[in-house]
Amino acid sequence: MRTTNAVGVKTRRLSYAADPFNKEASEMSNQLIECVPNFSEGRDLAVIKQITDLVETVDGVKLLDVDPGAATNRTVVTFVGAPEPVLDAAVLVVRKAAELIDMSKHTGEHPRFGATDVCPLVPVSNITMDETVEWARKLAKRLGEEVGITVFCYENAALSDERRNLATVRAGEYEALKERLAKPEWKPDFGPATFNAKSGATAVSARDFLVAYNVNLNTTSTRRANAIAYDVREKGRVKTSDGTPSGKPVLDEKGKKVWSPGMLKCCKGIGWFIEEYGVAQISMNLTNISVTPAHVAFDAVCERSQVRGIRVTGSELVGLIPLNAMLDAGKYFLRKQERSLGVSDAELIKIAVKSLGLDELYPFKPEEKIIEYAIAAGAKTKKLVDMTVAGFVHETASESKAPGGGSISSAMGAMGAALGTMVANLSSHKRGWDERWEEFSEWAEKGKACHDELLRLIDEDTNAFNKIMAAWGLPAGSDAEKDAKKEAIQAATKEAIEMPFSVMQQSLACMEVCKAMAEIGNPASVSDAGVGALAARSAVMGAYLNVRINAGDVEDKAWIKDILAKGKKMQDDAVALESEILEMVDGKL
Repeated sequence: MRTTNAVGVKTRRLSYAADPFNKEASEMSNQLIECVPNFSEGRDLAVIKQITDLVETVDGVKLLDVDPGAATNRTVVTFVGAPEPVLDAAVLVVRKAAELIDMSKHTGEHPRFGATDVCPLVPVSNITMDETVEWARKLAKRLGEEVGITVFCYENAALSDERRNLATVRAGEYEALKERLAKPEWKPDFGPATFNAKSGATAVSARDFLVAYNVNLNTTSTRRANAIAYDVREKGRVKTSDGTPSGKPVLDEKGKKVWSPGMLKCCKGIGWFIEEYGVAQISMNLTNISVTPAHVAFDAVCERSQVRGIRVTGSELVGLIPLNAMLDAGKYFLRKQERSLGVSDAELIKIAVKSLGLDELYPFKPEEKIIEYAIAAGAKTKKLVDMTVAGFVHETASESKAPGGGSISSAMGAMGAALGTMVANLSSHKRGWDERWEEFSEWAEKGKACHDELLRLIDEDTNAFNKIMAAWGLPAGSDAEKDAKKEAIQAATKEAIEMPFSVMQQSLACMEVCKAMAEIGNPASVSDAGVGALAARSAVMGAYLNVRINAGDVEDKAWIKDILAKGKKMQDDAVALESEILEMVDGKL
């Protein structure tokens, strides 16, 4: 549904602290979760600001939205980041809310039982719901132990089936909390079981990402818009004896109305008229976009609108959406056109925006509407991949020690993968090969995955080098400091080896794309497949040099022996594969 942002969205620098060498930490460094605490204060903006300002003190977290409501006397805050810093920010804001908000004086239309009423965590990218549940329970434990808040876990984070439903957990609201806490069956999951009249209790959960999405119609009729909404929403409409809206409702054996479900699971919807734009809309909450994504909802509304003589003219995204949801939409519409899906993210987003008509009412700005891009827009550190080619070359040639061979190897590998992807995309669209579009599209997607990861590794290699320098700069006065410094140097050195090792893996993988394109791709582009193979082979060999140069500094001899053996095999495989590919190319020139 439509929301407003009365306080404003704030931006800040990001600084993720996770160690990307360790496998678990490497995955975590790219994980994003969203935290959406609801505070029982929506009228005093000064109080709200004191709470939300704390979010901006935590590195690795970005405040995305603050939405206060006077009638509900409630403010919904949204911030996002890696799991650990998000939990740190959540603890800070819940503590501050407990200090500033007095529940004994609170009134408002929305159900509530605490200063921080609910605090859900939402998986955004590279993290599963099960993992998010674990973080939610960690948060609940910290709030109970560090802040002294009475905490109940609900929905996916619930520790018992009886507490999954928020309405059950919050039954009777704040006014009934003291009496409920006195009952053994309502002992909180974490924190004190005694009633705190000022802060009340907080419910913590893990839930799916909710997308507020509106579809625009070429009508001003709210009644007709509602009819379409009833067709598509999961709840559907009341079943009638004659199948018409004015018919007599059908009742079950208990005398309750029987509902005919709509087309879409995990979709809530109504029809309304937006005076600002002079059109009616289908306003939907997509409560699980892995079940019903925006593009599926859009097509469903198009189908039911057409049946009723109404046209869809575009749509509107209220709030933010994960990048993968936009990429999936772009691929969905390209697939319907039988076009290759292995194009850039920017192109996929462009296709999604145009196909969904997301720019009909106002410009759709990816840097503001896509969560991952909104986060990146707040970063102040300049990335190597964001430089021009000339700027990157000049930066490499400067007196600084980074970027160096590892970043250059990543860049060469990315270029090689891009060439293989290009040939696959061209082959997919070659006249007379229409029936083979999907075959080449699959190769293009494989190549795209390689060059996207290699582009990321350009900066990761430099970051790893910088961590070695930082480790060497640690103090070493006491024995404890010396041990900590030694451990930090070893960890950073391993990371500086792991990064180019990953470059080798990705570059070797993209050579398979180049090989396929040299063998079955568009003959007019066979030389490009060859150049791609040359660049990728050089990337493998160059990255292996970076693995070897740091090997002598690693004390874990078994670990480095295994890395070197695997690296040597990858280098030999790359040289052999290059020879095989060039032989194919020579045979076609």
